[in-house]
Amino acid sequence: MDKYDVVVVGSGTGGQTAAYELQAQGLKTAVAERSDRPGGVCALYGCQPKKWFYEVTEIIARSKHLQGKGIVAEPQSLWSAIRAQKNQFTARIPEGTLNGLKKADIDFLPGDARFLDHETLEVGAKKLKAKFYLLATGAAPMPLPIAGRENLITSDDFLELEMLPRRILFVGGGFISFEFAHFAARLGPPNSRNIILEVRDRPLDPFDEEMVGLLVDASRAEGIEVHTNIEIAAITQRSAEFLVTTASGQTFAADLVVHGAGREPNRAGLGLEAGGIESSARGITVDTRMRTSNPQVFAVGDCAATVQLARVADYEAHIAAQNILAELRHTAPAQINYAAVPSMLFTYPQYGMVGQTEKALQQHGVAYRRSFAKNLQWPTYRRVGLQHAAYKILVGPDNRILGVHLLSDNASGLINTLKQAMLNGTPADELYWQSIMSPYPTRESDLTYMLQPFLS
Repeated sequence: MDKYDVVVVGSGTGGQTAAYELQAQGLKTAVAERSDRPGGVCALYGCQPKKWFYEVTEIIARSKHLQGKGIVAEPQSLWSAIRAQKNQFTARIPEGTLNGLKKADIDFLPGDARFLDHETLEVGAKKLKAKFYLLATGAAPMPLPIAGRENLITSDDFLELEMLPRRILFVGGGFISFEFAHFAARLGPPNSRNIILEVRDRPLDPFDEEMVGLLVDASRAEGIEVHTNIEIAAITQRSAEFLVTTASGQTFAADLVVHGAGREPNRAGLGLEAGGIESSARGITVDTRMRTSNPQVFAVGDCAATVQLARVADYEAHIAAQNILAELRHTAPAQINYAAVPSMLFTYPQYGMVGQTEKALQQHGVAYRRSFAKNLQWPTYRRVGLQHAAYKILVGPDNRILGVHLLSDNASGLINTLKQAMLNGTPADELYWQSIMSPYPTRESDLTYMLQPFLS
């Protein structure tokens, strides 16, 4: 029976982060992976690949907004060429992952992993014992209770399409549906029709309701239809098209139907019960040290009942690795802090969020003030023809930032500045003075306009 200090299950960003850190600290470490393409969803099918399409989407969108303002013709895009560039990137990841692990002297164990008991893991035909285990198995598209669900394609399939059809319907109003609908609206054929169907009364539930409404307005301006309170009963194929029938009897015709209703943690087949590891539909249960109900086992990333974001997985992996080392070396443990986790929606305009929504503050009875404006006409946005820029900043009685919501063409950069202010406890009025010396005129210098209402 092979023995290790740590066995990591999953070769994605969280698993690799922990494995490299632990091996560098002198622990004998192995990584188990059941996929024949190691590297994880973020690198192969998610965060990285979709950015190849987003970058071109942004250029097309900007050019369209600037027609009549200096741009005389909208640039032409070729989906297959973008896909080819993306595939050149992803094709190297599996081999690069294996070479990186080998160079770091981390054993790679191919095969399905499952716990036989609280202390023993089986990978393929091998039985292993380790002082600690770290689960980083990620997530997969959640099963949908819809007749004809076999007619759906996944987000992975979408990024491998040779070309985009004219009519695409997205099931579910989450991250995937909104981002991919914005890709299709800019990169698809002329007069394309892109539809998002959401079962609840609003899409993008984790985000601020008022700001989501503004994003929906921006999406509709680009020809993206968003329908809410829609329960899908069946998806049927008729000749070369699909018919999506709702519980109320309404029908939508499409050339392609995409599963955009979210992902669920990969828990099946891990033998969690045999390993004494508690879990739920939200994922594997962990404490603030990323430890499961089995003290020898930690869990990070999308398989854990936490936040499904790649950088959160990396952060959790660092915390788990530090706590494994703390156990072995009798040093102080580390705890996770989710107070300032930024979320980015790569639509155009982008929607960036960090901290609390206005509704959450109201529900918890937290006193706050807000600075809010929509359809911004500042010169930075007039220059690029962006009609739907907006912001909302929420601060407490002590002027410390509680939540930020940005609809902008550079929301990712802006949200990072405000995230850092939250982590550092920088009051809004102090951040105003710090922002005066930002390069001008830029989106970053616009922070002074957003923060000015909080000056005492």
